[in-house]
Amino acid sequence: MTQIGHYPSFDVMDEQDAWDDHTQSIVTSRLNSEITFHFLTEPETKLLRRICSILVNDQRADVLDYILVHIDQTLHQSPGESQRKVGVPHASELVRSGLGAIEQGARLTYDAAYTELDTQEQIQYLQSISASMAEPQHIWSPIPQKELFKKLMNLTLESYCSHPNVWSEIGYAGPAYPRGYVRTEIGQLDPWEAKPQR
Repeated sequence: MTQIGHYPSFDVMDEQDAWDDHTQSIVTSRLNSEITFHFLTEPETKLLRRICSILVNDQRADVLDYILVHIDQTLHQSPGESQRKVGVPHASELVRSGLGAIEQGARLTYDAAYTELDTQEQIQYLQSISASMAEPQHIWSPIPQKELFKKLMNLTLESYCSHPNVWSEIGYAGPAYPRGYVRTEIGQLDPWEAKPQR
């Protein structure tokens, strides 16, 4: 994030004593991710890091490391997909071929690697993929562009929004189990929940 949020002094990790041991271990591990990759190659990791950074408008290395590890594990373990349109490849195949097409397309369109483009060109190329309008066509014809963009966005956001630093920024006080909520009326906050600071 590039702006200070509404909860600059709130830290969700101050609430960890209210979580059970299992929850504590899961959440804490997200702050200390082991940076190992089993699916993504080094060039794919570099490219995907830049794409994820643009998708969430965040350049923090620790947050991006966590996102990349999550995506790598998801694609490596292949846990399955809840829904997939007919003709759309499995996530691992879609992402791998899609990253290759992004790199090849950037080189043919801009005569430079995607990570070497200026930020506006990078954004524009991602926007063209989201609208299924990326060029050159012969590179993209076998790849469903819109589905690729959705997959990259979903994988990025599901990990980004589960990082404790992001929880703190949006004022989320972490898992309610086993503590639960006491004040459930609209506009009421429990004592441990974040209070907006002006």
